[in-house]
Amino acid sequence: MGRSIEEIRNDIENGGTSLGIEFGSTRIKAVLVDGTTTPVAQGSYEWENRLENGIWTYSLEDIWKGLRFCYQDLAADVKKQYGTGLVHIGSMGISAMMHGYMVFDKAGELLVPFRTWRNTITGEAAKKLTELFEYNIPQRWSIAHLYQAVLNKEEHLSKLDMLPIMATFFCFGMKFPAFLFRIQLIYCFYYTKNQKKMEGKNITFLGLSTDE
Repeated sequence: MGRSIEEIRNDIENGGTSLGIEFGSTRIKAVLVDGTTTPVAQGSYEWENRLENGIWTYSLEDIWKGLRFCYQDLAADVKKQYGTGLVHIGSMGISAMMHGYMVFDKAGELLVPFRTWRNTITGEAAKKLTELFEYNIPQRWSIAHLYQAVLNKEEHLSKLDMLPIMATFFCFGMKFPAFLFRIQLIYCFYYTKNQKKMEGKNITFLGLSTDE
């Protein structure tokens, strides 16, 4: 037997819920679950990356707008079903695109337009990294985008301070505690056939300094 409207409303009003938001390539989805982890409300927002100057991208405005509209749709569903506002949330998690290239300077300013997973402009870098690591590095991976920028001698690299995946970007933007993927801390792990173990290798091989 399912829970009553009153029981679910009590969870919503007292922070006994958890919110999950997922940024897909064509839709942003939000699901609210109650104290028993049963989905009780949902919201969504349709979006699409666009081709600008040969790059598939979303603007930062697109990202924040999508988040706002998705949350508004969720809150409206809560109001419709349970007659209360969505004010207190017990916990929240964000899942977003793991691949692509979002780079920021120390002031938190985006250095180049977000290069999404859809771009296939890192063939040279992906090939070289695959050979170096003896492990397949797809073109969509952030490390391939970073190394391709190095090979292209792109000017923004001198200002690069942070390379987050999109989910980490939200933690950064919302002031949540998070591990920020900073150039000074990057280590690439590769499998060494001879020693049969994982080893850390400083990314100076990319042509970037990791000195403070």
